[in-house]
Amino acid sequence: MSVDSGAPTAERYRVFADVEAHGMSAAYETWALGVAGDPGTIALIDELPSPKRQPNLVFSAARCQGAPMGPYHVFREWLRAHWVEVRATALTHATQTNEAARCALHVPALAGPEGPIALLEVGASAGLCLYPDRYSYRYGGHPQLDPATGPSPVVIDCTASGPVPVPDRLPEVVWRGGIDLNPLDVRHPDDLAWLDALVWPEHDDRRARLRAAAAIVAADPPRIVTGDLNDRLVALTAELPDGATLVVFHTVVLMYLDQPERDRFAETVQALPGHWLSVEPRSVLPAIRVRDDVPNDGSDLVLALDGVQLAWAQPHGRAIRWVPDP
Repeated sequence: MSVDSGAPTAERYRVFADVEAHGMSAAYETWALGVAGDPGTIALIDELPSPKRQPNLVFSAARCQGAPMGPYHVFREWLRAHWVEVRATALTHATQTNEAARCALHVPALAGPEGPIALLEVGASAGLCLYPDRYSYRYGGHPQLDPATGPSPVVIDCTASGPVPVPDRLPEVVWRGGIDLNPLDVRHPDDLAWLDALVWPEHDDRRARLRAAAAIVAADPPRIVTGDLNDRLVALTAELPDGATLVVFHTVVLMYLDQPERDRFAETVQALPGHWLSVEPRSVLPAIRVRDDVPNDGSDLVLALDGVQLAWAQPHGRAIRWVPDP
């Protein structure tokens, strides 16, 4: 279940608590439920434009400014005292969560297209998900999968259910590039600090993985251009090397576009020579047949290749459930 950005703020925070934070972050669940029942805090948040009122952004902006962890009443009083700073951070930043563990969702799907592969990510943030070939993976019931050069300092654990086609080797990536409205650079301390603030409070494993993945990316930065994904996509594909198979991918990005822009993107990417790997909430791409006949959680994402669902995916890459052929 997801909630539209035009919904009342109380509803947005209640749904975030019940669906996204429940079982994943006790701190954020508590804060979001507190906000949902607090007209005073809602009045502050409603000073922001609707797209900027999302819980993950407001909470991350607060933590970036030093919000103490604790019960809601402590957060509420701190927020009211520091709202000017939090508001400014929310207005100038975005939820650019760059979770390297999401590569564990992509790797089985990338085993399908014939390589070598040119990876192009829309909504790339700092580009940490452009390096699936540089990380190691542990899928339950399968041997550890390492880069060709040996085990990586980034080891991603992912629970695999169903007939997940875990490959015996990682994809050969010969080009990697991305598009973002505001690309982040892990070589810049302020950008890395913002990525750290986007990691949920209790997720120390994700925080450690962010730092390790950032070191890999900093040593070989990707090509990320600034701009709107619909405006820059076609031009960037012109930079691909000859003989490479294009894979355009995104994870929890199109949900931030309105429906006409989503439709425009889908039409553009489907006209390109290559493949389209999407990982989005179930209502974002209605043309994809959603496999609700396969068990899934309300917060699971739909992983699809070329418009066909392949799996249900946990948003932070912790689990993947492959769907069998219908």
